[in-house]
Amino acid sequence: MSSRELNATANALAAEGKGILAADESLPTIKKRFDAIGVESTEDSRRAYRELLFTTECAEDFISGVILFDETIRQRSQTGKPMAEILSDKGILPGIKVDKGAKDLAKFPGEKVTEGLDGLRDRLQEYRKLGARFAKWRGVITIGTGIPTRWCVESNAHALARYAALCQEAGLVPIVEPEVLMDGDHTIERCEEVTSRALMTVFSLLHEHRVEIEGMLLKPNMVVSGKDCTSQAGPEEVALATLRCFAEVLPPALPGVMFLSGGQSPIEATMNLNAMNVRRDHPWELSFSYGRALQEPVLKAWGGDPGNVSRAQAAFLHRAKCNGAARYGTYSQQMESEAP
Repeated sequence: MSSRELNATANALAAEGKGILAADESLPTIKKRFDAIGVESTEDSRRAYRELLFTTECAEDFISGVILFDETIRQRSQTGKPMAEILSDKGILPGIKVDKGAKDLAKFPGEKVTEGLDGLRDRLQEYRKLGARFAKWRGVITIGTGIPTRWCVESNAHALARYAALCQEAGLVPIVEPEVLMDGDHTIERCEEVTSRALMTVFSLLHEHRVEIEGMLLKPNMVVSGKDCTSQAGPEEVALATLRCFAEVLPPALPGVMFLSGGQSPIEATMNLNAMNVRRDHPWELSFSYGRALQEPVLKAWGGDPGNVSRAQAAFLHRAKCNGAARYGTYSQQMESEAP
């Protein structure tokens, strides 16, 4: 894929009024989600749930792409159609999670580094043949006493840059996800400081690895208070801190910022995104790539019962519509009264 094609795909993913559904939960993660609603996690139940999401009528009006898990991109629907093809036929771009998860960083207690670079070049070529048009890799950065260390930030940034370069070589748009976790009692100021340092390091290494910024997307955390902080910042403060951080670090050529929800509630994630898009003085599209913030109401409505599929799809479409409005800065909590 040429530079022009990579840029076109990145722009399509960051299209106005749309965002990305992250449906790439690992087997242990989706088991936890299913356990919470009393559903056994099997290959069939996972397929049924994800097919429910992907076949939601009109989802393509608000969803530009879906990040898939390895199992899912190889699965077929009940009618025998490949999952990636279901999405493509609706005009939704299929993507793939390619990292192997965050593991303990040796000799650095409390810190993680993401694995999965070994054999990645071959895996990317295979995913391209299976229908993927973009990929995602997540690096995890924890705030705590004495952390994050410089080595943790640099190790994750280096992995993200190598992954991104390999993606572009394979004709896939890389979504680069350095996540500063909400876990902890840190203030929003501390989150801004760490997020800024992490992003500066990531973009420095992306440049060194010759990654084309116009052909990639960023999936960062919002600058928020730690979950256990006694003083929780509201949407306006989150928007100001996040945009201030980005203005100092992000290159204007970046096509889009696809925020992760990172443990925020579905409504919090929408409100914070909306507060940023009310302010239109930024060069990047500010969008979403939510997992739990789009799916939490869907799981509750579904409960593993085939008879609840329509109700669950209505819940998914509602959250997608709310976040589509937040892309324009036109979301209001009054929209929540339309929830099924």
